[in-house]
Amino acid sequence: MLNHIVIMGRLTRDPELRHTQAGTAVASFTVAVDRDFKDKETGERKTDFIDCVAWRSTGEFVDKYFAKGRMAVVEGRLQLRDWTDKEGNKRRSAEVLVSSVYFGDSKPKDGDSAGGKAKAGKDDDFQLPGDFGAGSDNGFADLADDDGDLPF
Repeated sequence: MLNHIVIMGRLTRDPELRHTQAGTAVASFTVAVDRDFKDKETGERKTDFIDCVAWRSTGEFVDKYFAKGRMAVVEGRLQLRDWTDKEGNKRRSAEVLVSSVYFGDSKPKDGDSAGGKAKAGKDDDFQLPGDFGAGSDNGFADLADDDGDLPF
């Protein structure tokens, strides 16, 4: 059996980090994902709002580095939950049980790694992999004696 989902979209609100009675971290957030096609009647793309739940260190990572408006690539599995509302009606909810979250955009220009979320911590100077702007010290240097020929 296979239950694997990958979505990419923007967070609709800041992640909400909670802890279970046993102290396990769990973060809840919603990702807005545009559909690949336009509506025939309106000519506009519809958006799906997908609930996501990240546990333990993944949840703490999402809470620390993501905020409303940040683009996220979320990987996990689809999970359906049956529950009863306050009026006693049976309900069903679908959510992504997150296994991994990746940055879908570059680091915000203001230098705040959480996209507007002010959180103090030792990782405030976090830099995304691949943030190689002009003049940055990215560990690469031009070869001085490159003749342009391939070695194979």
